[in-house]
Amino acid sequence: MPRQILQFAVACLLGSALGGASGAADWNRFRGPNGTGSVEDAGVPVQFGEQDNLLWKVPLAAGNSSPIVSQGRIFLQTANEDGSERRLRCLSLADGKELWTRTIAAKSAHTHAKSSLASCTGAADERRVVMPFWDGTEISVHAFSLDGEPQWSHRLGSFTSQHGAGHSPILVDGKVILSNDQDGTAEIVALDAETGAVVWKTARTPSRANYATPVLVERVAGIPEILIAGTPGAATYDLRSGSETWKWVWKSNTKQLRAVGSPVVIDGLVVFSGGNGPGDRQVAAVKLSGNGDVTETNLAWETHKLFPYVPCMLTRGEHIYFVNDAGVAACYVGKTGEQIWSKRLGEGTFYSSPVMAAGRIYAAAENGTVFVFGAAKEFELLATNQLDDSVIASPAVVDGRLLIRGKQNLYCFGTR
Repeated sequence: MPRQILQFAVACLLGSALGGASGAADWNRFRGPNGTGSVEDAGVPVQFGEQDNLLWKVPLAAGNSSPIVSQGRIFLQTANEDGSERRLRCLSLADGKELWTRTIAAKSAHTHAKSSLASCTGAADERRVVMPFWDGTEISVHAFSLDGEPQWSHRLGSFTSQHGAGHSPILVDGKVILSNDQDGTAEIVALDAETGAVVWKTARTPSRANYATPVLVERVAGIPEILIAGTPGAATYDLRSGSETWKWVWKSNTKQLRAVGSPVVIDGLVVFSGGNGPGDRQVAAVKLSGNGDVTETNLAWETHKLFPYVPCMLTRGEHIYFVNDAGVAACYVGKTGEQIWSKRLGEGTFYSSPVMAAGRIYAAAENGTVFVFGAAKEFELLATNQLDDSVIASPAVVDGRLLIRGKQNLYCFGTR
């Protein structure tokens, strides 16, 4: 293939991963465009609440599945009270009305106290939505048309974890890519988006269940790769064949901290964190250059302080922004790990990942308080908004609207 054609194809592929192929008003995977959690959408309101800029709200059954959006349709998963069913619900972005629901049989099972039986988040494009389901024993992936017609299903087999399932696939290059790290086994799987057939499957270093969602990177011009972070470290995989192309092993991770928040890429580095329930935290920033095992050469910086375990990080310009599990917001220089500022937002816990719209960061606490502050070199709190609900799922930003899934309701805020 001539180089110009190859570069054009890669540009289209990356554009699709960033949301361009599905329209500017799509948030079609966990954390939106290529998992960055960020869009340039200045229309999202800063002040909002039950009496202010609420366009609609819809009652929901249990689940931590984060909302995704494609072609004006919202998709998320719920579980009924006794755990005997998992449901994929499709709602209208315009008014919250239910368009369709699809159900699979399931059973109750053990989860972490802050997790749920419906914690998997789907992925969508302009033709289909793909949703993983955990039935209490096995993980399966199901594809439906945007109008709810079943297309295919694929069983990945049993799932073993202390905390339950929380898989989040991505749709790219005609493939459904899913990381399946469990306690004792690990693999990355690519399924054909049209048929559900296995395109390739690559074993990963087994450790424990991780929940970080893959992102698409281009380490070398013209070659897209899948990047995954987990307990063993970080690795990239060839999008066409699944072969491992680059890896960095986390030798200092002696406590086997798990990755829950997804990695971010900034200034040629992948930055990812690990943690555990007792409070151990660790973050590494690794250069994405080279090929093969770069463990001995590519560490840029690491720290055991302040960074989040569950919430994902954000990037803007040269800076990393985050809110950690204890509610401390901070700004760091991505290239060096230098702290610019840190500020406690409030009491309580944060499990929801913050999102960014036009340089404004929206961070939801479990108690329903949503803080809005600027992505800037100095901390500036822009608003404090309160929902009469608890929040663990991560929001979505779509066409001037902010979608927040609470324990009881899905809220849609926007300027009328």
